[in-house]
Amino acid sequence: MRFPRSRRKIVTEATQSFTFTRRAMVVGGLQGGFGLLLAGRMAWISVAENEKYKLLSESNRVNLTLIPPRRGWIIDRNGRPLANNRTDFRVDLIPERVKDAEATVRSLAQLLALEPDEVDRIKEELDKSPGFRPVQVADKLTYDQYAAVSVRLPDLPGAAPSQGFSRYYPAGAAVGHLLGYVGAASAKEYEERKNPLLITPGFKIGKDGLEKSFDGHLTGKPGAKRVEVTARGRIVRELTTRPDTPGNTIRLTIDAGLQEYAGRRLATQSGSIVILDCRNGDVLAMASMPSFDPNCFSDGISHLEWEMLSKDDHVPLRNKTLQGLYPPGSTVKPMVALALLEAGVHPSETIGCPGAIRVGNTLFHCHKKRGHGAVNMRTAIAQSCDIYFYQMAQRIGMDPIASMARRVGMGQKFPLPFASQSYGTVPDPAWKLKKYGQQWQIYDTVNATIGQGYMLINPLQMSVMAARLATGRQLMPNFLHGADRPEAESVGATEEHLAVIREAMSAVVNGGGTGGAARMNIPGVLLAGKTGTAQVRRITMAERAGGVRGNASLPFKLRDHALFQGFVPFDNPRYAVGCIIEHGGHISRVEDAPMICADTLSFLFDPKKAMEKLETLEKGWGGPPAERLARQTAAFRLSKAIERGDVPSPAANAGESANSATPASTPNMPSGPAADADDDSEAPPPPGSPPAGAP
Repeated sequence: MRFPRSRRKIVTEATQSFTFTRRAMVVGGLQGGFGLLLAGRMAWISVAENEKYKLLSESNRVNLTLIPPRRGWIIDRNGRPLANNRTDFRVDLIPERVKDAEATVRSLAQLLALEPDEVDRIKEELDKSPGFRPVQVADKLTYDQYAAVSVRLPDLPGAAPSQGFSRYYPAGAAVGHLLGYVGAASAKEYEERKNPLLITPGFKIGKDGLEKSFDGHLTGKPGAKRVEVTARGRIVRELTTRPDTPGNTIRLTIDAGLQEYAGRRLATQSGSIVILDCRNGDVLAMASMPSFDPNCFSDGISHLEWEMLSKDDHVPLRNKTLQGLYPPGSTVKPMVALALLEAGVHPSETIGCPGAIRVGNTLFHCHKKRGHGAVNMRTAIAQSCDIYFYQMAQRIGMDPIASMARRVGMGQKFPLPFASQSYGTVPDPAWKLKKYGQQWQIYDTVNATIGQGYMLINPLQMSVMAARLATGRQLMPNFLHGADRPEAESVGATEEHLAVIREAMSAVVNGGGTGGAARMNIPGVLLAGKTGTAQVRRITMAERAGGVRGNASLPFKLRDHALFQGFVPFDNPRYAVGCIIEHGGHISRVEDAPMICADTLSFLFDPKKAMEKLETLEKGWGGPPAERLARQTAAFRLSKAIERGDVPSPAANAGESANSATPASTPNMPSGPAADADDDSEAPPPPGSPPAGAP
């Protein structure tokens, strides 16, 4: 079988040329397409996305930093600053930029001489803080400290020194509860608002009080600074700076001098005092003490200071003016008397006071055990006779009294620029049935008519009650100077009835009544008022058998509250006051509510004389609040250092001194007995405390 012979392909120069040309065209086409693709991409980048890459390039070369805006000032009615700003050098840490937190914090602590508790705070905040949120290391630095950190920035990754402004409160603790404080925004606040300004080092927002309520008004517009930097981030030169726009100024009705005086005059007591302008309801002073220094809070309070304030039994972190609720005690008696007059009781009608009366199966006592004898309305208010009000209140019932209490401001919610308020209670039969599902009883009326039982009030409401009794108008407390307000309505009482109440309240202070300590030493100015005692609990028979006879023998938390409300001048009311001394117990006449009110009101008539008296009194109290707080902080810091073992206890030192006091072997040791540093016994309480239930 013969197979066909395969034809051999003849390769010629022409076929080779054709094949090469074809391949070259394919490769050339691919290269051309790729070239066109690159050219198109380059054109897209250079033309369509020019702005994007220009900005990225610029951001590598230029850093844009926001400049926190200066916060608007808060000033008093006369233009005096209550909160302003001062130049500040500070250092922050940006967590996401920190490489070795332990080493960086240790270096900063050495450079800035930070306290151990501050170092602990920084470490804890670094652990908890999101990477973008700056952690404050220190502020109020000297220029030398600021420069020392700035020149070491390459060795301190994450450190961010800056020069700006910090919030400053000239009156310190006296305005703590009134103004509140500012602080860095939390992660939650940033997530809610997504504003890059919130994570700018040095920027702070209002956290409490009026600072928080008016935060939007006080916050200005940020500035910006452009600087040229190297690839390592070192600054080459500053290009441009756009200044910030400060926030708006808030002008309050507060009198700065009076506010500071009121805070200092509360002395070592735990309490509050409020002074109102009887013409329009403007709040001239609202002090709650003891308080915190808002400068410390705004700077970032240490764990040690926070612990000290939290453990203080005088509760410096609570705004007693708005959040404290207390039985008003006998301060409600003028209000009750006004309700009696409205119900038809004649002011000259007399009631016999034997010292006690029986209501149901309970014996209700007057604060004067032997009784006041025959008393009319004026005498009952001036001498604070309980029996008069027990009997009269049973005659008219609780509803008229509750109605009058609400008209003079008790239990009322005021439209104030504060987030947290407690409104108290004005009880009546309907309230008790709704609250407890129980019927109102006669003894409930008897208790309420002397400000005990279910009745509760805060110091602001007490001052409003005084202002409304003084003017007969339903004045509303106001904090913004020049704010538009509607004309105050009448409380519904006749001028004749109001005159009876005012005259009786003047007798409390100037006519031999229970408030003689409130008599003002200002010629021609008479203060009208009403004292009160709010019983915390009854002294038990077992305690009496053990020698407990009054508040001076009781622990602080078990003492009665001391109260006073009034207005001045009594014949032409201009200022109203309400004061509650928490667990004051009427132990110290000088630090009791009546004299505190009198001295504070005196400042409005003769500031120089009032200040001279205050400065004299403060020598016995250990100085102004700032000095006392500084000593308290130092003592607390020492006690914590002793607990940690960083410092030997005074008792150990005393023991070592006593054991080593041998004459021959230790010639350099001082002679004489060692002090007993373990003696922490308290001084005996001052005598003269009034009996429980005294007005």
